[in-house]
Amino acid sequence: MQVTEVANDGLKRAYTVSVPAADIAAERTRRLEELGRELRLPGFRPGKIPASVVKQRYGQAVMSEVLEQSVNKATQQVVTDRGLRPALQPKIELVNFADGADLEFKVELELLPEIPMPDFSGIEVERLKAEPSEEQVTKTIETIAARNRKLEDITEERGAAKGEVAVCDFTGTLDGESEPFPGGTATEMPIEVGGDGFIPGFTEQLEGIKAGETRTIHVTFPEEYGSKELAGKAAAFTVTCKSLKAPVNPAIDDELAKSMGFEDLAKLQEAVRGSLQQEYDNLSRLKVKRSLLDGLAERASFQVPDGMVESEFAQIWQRIEADMKANRLDEDDKGKDEETLKADYRAIAERRIRLGLLLSEIGRTNNISVSADELSRAMRQEAARYPGQEQQVMEFFRKNPQAAENLRSPIFEEKVVDFMLELAKVTERNVAPDELSAAAAA
Repeated sequence: MQVTEVANDGLKRAYTVSVPAADIAAERTRRLEELGRELRLPGFRPGKIPASVVKQRYGQAVMSEVLEQSVNKATQQVVTDRGLRPALQPKIELVNFADGADLEFKVELELLPEIPMPDFSGIEVERLKAEPSEEQVTKTIETIAARNRKLEDITEERGAAKGEVAVCDFTGTLDGESEPFPGGTATEMPIEVGGDGFIPGFTEQLEGIKAGETRTIHVTFPEEYGSKELAGKAAAFTVTCKSLKAPVNPAIDDELAKSMGFEDLAKLQEAVRGSLQQEYDNLSRLKVKRSLLDGLAERASFQVPDGMVESEFAQIWQRIEADMKANRLDEDDKGKDEETLKADYRAIAERRIRLGLLLSEIGRTNNISVSADELSRAMRQEAARYPGQEQQVMEFFRKNPQAAENLRSPIFEEKVVDFMLELAKVTERNVAPDELSAAAAA
């Protein structure tokens, strides 16, 4: 095999490779002989099929297989012999692969850069710490109680107040039409007066309605309404209130706790306090990790492979285009022209790739890895997100190893972050939960 370097520009390399025709022919002959021993054809004894018959029937397919294998083997040898670390799959361009001639092809690839290790002790980050107050624990339990509220019949004769529930029958028609439109009719429908979830302006018009009363409610469907047939159109609903109900929150006591599976109210309070603390710890981790990566980015100035940046940018830009079409761009991006947006997000893509490469190199040089137990634990945690389907999720991971491997990267990243935090200058400061939330969201 003959290899000639034809390009060496930064991280980009290109080689022409020539594999002698004799090597290709020998491998083709070997594969045909092997195939002849395995084939079963009518009229021939096993292992006694003439080589000419095998070649006539399977020569072209075998030649294609041999060429592919030869290209892959030669490419791998180019990489191994020169100690190259490709950033992406090498690009192969066949130059000559005629029968009886040398196999010639071109290999183009980008290399991973040499990545200098930063001085972690020079990175300064602040870890914000917050603890839930008794007031927050109480408010959270009150919210839990509100979610477990019950509806009790209103027996006195009066109109519905905001927040109460009117149980109604209704029929809706579009302006200018006499027949109800599809989906515009319901019976015994509980509707929170002044609540969300209906067409804007609908529930507000139920305030003061009495049991047995019939009203006509006029609304206009939003332009972005899910049904194109109704979007932007005016409609009238004939609504008859059958009964009124008032939401009643359960008492915050041991009985509420027991209904939720806890021994008593104290245990419920303990669980809520722990949940809030976990939420604050996660926000603190998010903030300190972001600060650490910002400090790391300031110290990372090595060249990154263009192909990796373009691939990352393509994924980001696909989401940005979808956001533009749906008119949900961030406020900071609104008003920017496409060229500016592309420049901004290409810079973000480059930063992500640079940080990803640096984190990977830090892990590699410091022997940081993800154990089988850690990966199994992550799989079980993922399966727990689908109650009742845990076995199916675990079976999916067993049948799709790549899906399980996708869980490895975030675990690896967190372990590398922990390693760096051990070496960085970390100061701690106690703050109120609101300040922590604002800092994490900034």
